[in-house]
Amino acid sequence: MSEFDAIVVGSGISGGWAAKELTERGLKVLLIERGRMIEHQSGYENETKAPWEMPLRGFGDPQLWAEQYAVQKGTMDEWTQPHFVNDADNPYQTSDGDPFKWIRGYQMGGRSLIWGRQCYRWSDYDFGANARDGHGTDWPVRYADLSPYYDRAEEFIGVNGTLEGLPQLPDGKFQPAMPLGAAEQLLKERVAAHYDDRRVIPGRAAHLTVAKPEEGRAKCQFRNICARGCSFGAYFSTQSSTLPAARRTGRLTVLTDTIVASVEHDPVSGRAVAVHTINTNSKALGRHSARIFFLNASTMNTVGLLLRSKSDAFPNGLANSSGVLGHYIMDHALTMSGMATVPELADRTYYGSRPNNFIVPRFKNLDTPAPGLLRGYSFQGAAFRASWRRGGQHPGIGASLHDDLQGPGEWRIFLVGFAECLPRKENRITLSNKVDQWGLQQFDIRLSYGDNEHALLKDAEKEAADMLALLGGTKVRGGSTPGEPGSAIHEMGGARMGADPATSVVNRFSQTHDVPNIFVTDGAAMSSTACQNPSLTYMAFTIRAAKNAVSMLQEGVL
Repeated sequence: MSEFDAIVVGSGISGGWAAKELTERGLKVLLIERGRMIEHQSGYENETKAPWEMPLRGFGDPQLWAEQYAVQKGTMDEWTQPHFVNDADNPYQTSDGDPFKWIRGYQMGGRSLIWGRQCYRWSDYDFGANARDGHGTDWPVRYADLSPYYDRAEEFIGVNGTLEGLPQLPDGKFQPAMPLGAAEQLLKERVAAHYDDRRVIPGRAAHLTVAKPEEGRAKCQFRNICARGCSFGAYFSTQSSTLPAARRTGRLTVLTDTIVASVEHDPVSGRAVAVHTINTNSKALGRHSARIFFLNASTMNTVGLLLRSKSDAFPNGLANSSGVLGHYIMDHALTMSGMATVPELADRTYYGSRPNNFIVPRFKNLDTPAPGLLRGYSFQGAAFRASWRRGGQHPGIGASLHDDLQGPGEWRIFLVGFAECLPRKENRITLSNKVDQWGLQQFDIRLSYGDNEHALLKDAEKEAADMLALLGGTKVRGGSTPGEPGSAIHEMGGARMGADPATSVVNRFSQTHDVPNIFVTDGAAMSSTACQNPSLTYMAFTIRAAKNAVSMLQEGVL
């Protein structure tokens, strides 16, 4: 007899949802997290600390960061450092020419504590893209399959936004939007007057603008220090939302500080039967059995877990009869497409720190082909007045510089281009010959951008410059060179979804083709990237998979 009905590996955005949905549907669930426990509210050690309460005033220790946080350091600050991994303790291999920047958070909640909280539905422009242009395998689902699960996700987590009626960015179940600032509103008006094919709209963010007292969540306080943890529960995280819901059922067991080293496969039944674990502190070994398994350890770790789970039946990795496991990994290609000043608003300022941005949804290659380009890109941006820190780049010294920095600086507004990344077989994750401190093979991650990603960002640079020029300011910067692969923190693929078991790893219900009681609903299962943030789609797939998994258990199929 199995110890549990279900085991969920990983407690981040999708893992938390899996635990919630499976327990609420009556299953006894073990949630395994490789990082430490962080409890909601009491575990947010730096949330309310002022700069003078931090040892290095929030700037962190450059030498420590260079030695132990070489990859994470550009994303975190001293307050949020505890929510990011120590790179020295968690090594991986990558290419010298195209180094992959793997941003990670190993703790209860995973990256749900530190994510950007942007929530966008995908449309059939996205789910049908591989079939239309022949790059990648066709998605075996379309928007109609996910629409009700998008509804459920948005209503529970609390997404604020505006109804726009855009076919490329379907509307959702929104709370009132966080309004645009003065400079953003000005850009919206100028773009609307000048273009027929695009618009500037508020970002759709997982922040409550209306409290949910029944769930112990208050509305957003506009502090914009979200990655420290939010005791108000205003933004969606595992801690504030899905973990409490799963705990309320009385059917959840949580195991932290525990790495899942492999999944055990029974060749007779053709099913997975258990996971083998390593305690990260004591290195003690464990084994836990279940009837079904949800792998939600984040893209790279989920793929790596399957690759490590070798057997006579699957010598190249569990559920890998197709040979595509580890291939077709992707990340959005992004860059600062443009930044400009906004001179006519010198008499305006703002109050609070809105934890959101504005977006310009995709407008290229929808119904009218754009020569030389496949797929498309979108923009995310924000406007701000430069702070006293601008003095680091300004000439001057003494009283005159001090006096100049007393007031706010010039208005600036920027557009960051997010370009879709085509699925390519050579972009892959494999197991290295090097091992980590727990004796597990390190991952070797190879991802580079192709000609189409560069072409999209080149086009985005031009379009950004043209839109920002409508504000009559001075161009501050712009570019088309993508950041390092991984820097969008939207890694996807490696165990892609498809209808054909010969060319994909999971089916339309997120089950692996080869081992039907294993479900993959994090970024690993993605067959393409679209150009909008993927986390809401992970949630929808997880809800859908959990519903179908429980139905199959009840019907005796699993």
